[in-house]
Amino acid sequence: MTRKTRLARYALAAALAGGLLTGCTSDDESLTYQTDYSNHRPLKVVGYPSTGSLQTVQAAVWRLADGDVDGLAALAVDDTDADATARNWVKAFSPAAKGDVTADFYDEGSVRQVVVLYFAKSGQIKEIETRMGGEDDSWGLTLAEPDPAEVTAKPTWAPSKPGHSGSRTAGAASGN
Repeated sequence: MTRKTRLARYALAAALAGGLLTGCTSDDESLTYQTDYSNHRPLKVVGYPSTGSLQTVQAAVWRLADGDVDGLAALAVDDTDADATARNWVKAFSPAAKGDVTADFYDEGSVRQVVVLYFAKSGQIKEIETRMGGEDDSWGLTLAEPDPAEVTAKPTWAPSKPGHSGSRTAGAASGN
């Protein structure tokens, strides 16, 4: 191999390495997401989440698994009952969130989406709501359940297993 070819390959390798290193740097939010993603069990997904609803639900399950009341409360779109609700959710679901969790997304998710969480470890089922809100119209959770009994109440309409009912939107096909 000629010296010129080796130099060209070396220059190409250096450029690629520099590009990869530059591409690996990211803002704090992206780095936090990557760290969270690698430190937690994957969320199983059924239905059709939007990007915002999926990221919000995923973050909520991670905060539950970590027992992070403040982090969960920070996902609220309204602060009124967020702290009390987050404490109740963590107390009720934290151990189960460390295991397999399936999120069943209902309806379309352009601005709001109902999600049912199925905790395989405990058999618990939890209905939550994600929606756009707040000052910057970012996605968040409706955390308005300060009563512990309300937090652990099983939704009456949800199937006992994920993926067994389909969307509740009028006119949409439902699968069994």
